[in-house]
This record gives sequence, C-alpha cells and structure tokens, in this order.
Amino acid sequence: MYGIFSYDIASPRVGYKHGDYILDLELVSLLGYFEGLNVGPAIFGQPFLNDFMALGRATCRAVTERIRSLLTDNEKGVVIFHDQVLILASRATLHLPIRVGDYTDFYAGIHHAENVGRMFRPNAEPLLPNYRHMPIAYHGRASSIVVSGTPIRRPMGQGLDADNKPEFRASQSLDFELELGLVIGKSSRLGEPVPVGEAEEYIFGVVLFNDWSARDIQRWEYQPLGPFLGKSFGSSISAWVLPFDDLEPARNAGMEQTPTPLPYLRQTKPASFDVSLEVLLNDTVISRSNARYLYWSFAQMIAHHTSNGCNLNVGDVMATGTISGAEDGSLGSLLEVSWNGTRPLKLSDGSERTFLQDGDTVTMRGWVGKVELGEVSGEILPLFQL
Repeated sequence: MYGIFSYDIASPRVGYKHGDYILDLELVSLLGYFEGLNVGPAIFGQPFLNDFMALGRATCRAVTERIRSLLTDNEKGVVIFHDQVLILASRATLHLPIRVGDYTDFYAGIHHAENVGRMFRPNAEPLLPNYRHMPIAYHGRASSIVVSGTPIRRPMGQGLDADNKPEFRASQSLDFELELGLVIGKSSRLGEPVPVGEAEEYIFGVVLFNDWSARDIQRWEYQPLGPFLGKSFGSSISAWVLPFDDLEPARNAGMEQTPTPLPYLRQTKPASFDVSLEVLLNDTVISRSNARYLYWSFAQMIAHHTSNGCNLNVGDVMATGTISGAEDGSLGSLLEVSWNGTRPLKLSDGSERTFLQDGDTVTMRGWVGKVELGEVSGEILPLFQL
C-alpha cells in the first residue's frame, strides 16, 4: 500500500507499507532500484501521491512489482540497505495521502438505502423509484477530508427541538458511515463520458472511508437539495491506499441488478469485490460487513458520474456510500444499529449508545483475503468553544 509519511526532520514523502515498516521510495529510487521504469526520485519526494498516480496504472503497476521483488530478494533486494530505506512505522507520522480535488459520495449500498427508507418513509416503498436505475450521489466537500487519526469536532447546525421548531445547536445525533473510497488516478476530458468498460482504468486504488454524519442537522436541511452542513464538517480516509490491482483476487459477480440497467451502465464482466469490513466503537466490534453488499459497482459509479460530460481529475475521491448487510451485526451506521435512536447499543464496558458521544473513537478495518487495508480511525471531540 502507498502513503505519505515523515520521520525525524525529513519532509513528507511517498512510502510503501511493508508489515511494521515503511519503505522510503525516494531513497530506493536514489539507490537506482527503479532503473528502467522512467520514474525519478523527485516523484517520490512529493507530499502527495498525485504525481505518482498521474504516471498511469501501467507505470504504477511496474513500480509495485519492482518493490515486491526488492522486498523478497535477499541477495539483490533492499534488504542490503535495510536500515537506510526501511523505517519503523512506529517512528513515522502519516499524512493525508492525496491532494483531494473533488469528492463525490454515492448511495450504492442497497441495504442501507432500504433501511433509511423504512425509517423515514414507513408507509411507502423503502427505495425511491430511481434507485435501481442509476447510482445516486451528491457532491461533497473535499476540504474537510482528513487522514486517519485526526480528531473530529462535534459540529453545530440547525435542528428541530421537541416542538419541531428550528434551533441552532450542537449535533445530538452524530454518526459514522462505513464506506470505501475510490482514488482517481487518471484524468478524463470535459465533455467526454467514460465508458463503463473502461472506467476501472481510472481507479488508482481504494481507501477506507468514514463519512461522518450529523443526522439531526441532515434531517432538517436535506430537502429539497440534499446534504450540506450535516456532512461537510468532516470525512476521514485511511493513510494507506491499496492499489486497485490488489482487489483482483476478490472480484466476483455481485448482486443481481433488476431491472437491467440502461445500456451505458451494463457490464460484461464481474465487477463486485469481496472486501471484508469491520467497525469498532471504542473497544467493541459493532459491525462486520462486506463490499459485496454494494448494489452499484465502482465502474458504474464512474460511468454515471461522467455520463453528462463531467470530467475526472487525478486525486478525486468517490465514496461508495454506507455499506450495510441485510442482517443485524452487519450495519454500517449507528442510525441503523440503533434504528434512529430507538434501540440502544450496549458496549463491552456496559455503557449504551444510540449516537456518538464526546470521547468516542470509531475505527474501521478492511481485508482483501489476507491483505489488510489501512485502518481509518477518529475520536469525537467536544463542541468548539470560542
């Protein structure tokens, strides 16, 4: 996995996670180990992955293969320079891995969408009529995306009081959302849609993504234009980006889509991925889910996003939306776990939660087979006081 790290007095640069160590790719390049790949040391001395990603999937794939060879070759590999190029992860500071340009949050988890529909439209169909015809999304706020470990401050916003009158207050229904984030590594041209069959070529890699949500603020503001202050106060991503190629062993057919999508969204190969996911609230595992519960595929999200001619840029992030399973124990938000606050959740210390309290820490983990994604974690801080 690739990320940005710093240590001692060194400036942030590109690293590759190897167990308990981080491989310093700038030093590896200076030692000549990337000879013949048309990648210079300056690429790895950058404080974001964007320039490296922009080299293209083929070049990034070649670098990854060279790195793995170097890490396993005991005679010619970097083990010879172990103390120079391998840094203990415990000594390092991890940084936001990408310079995020734009951020789009989808709503591709069908079980989550059905649960929300049942909660807020109990006398109607859980899914709105458009859900099975196109990937639903909204344009989010890129500036408040932060790296794992960054605390999240409880937000202020408008909500309704006990008499259903608006008031400005601290959120009382703070929540997490278990998601994956697609990191875009290839730009497209304005006005030129990306065909669904080519869409995966635009994905550099994936991250774990927590789209923090203030449900009470969101509920009051979202009609008629959708989320705003209830979402924009913070989103967290893992410090490590898993190359998209590493998902290949986990590829599967995914959910059956009924009705058949319109032609521009139809796919000819399996496009879902078996990625195991887990959420801890403080010390308690409260959810185990899987990316196979996404109704819409990564490629379909990109194809729909660009179908009107909207262009992609290197460093854009597309989040999947909350990934919930169909059963209790696989739900990707407290909104669902507590059923909008009506079913308190008991933690291992005996305390109960309906929504997040100050001091709570949410940690998300993921696995592709035995390969672990970088976790994403954040602690809730009290309301900011002037």
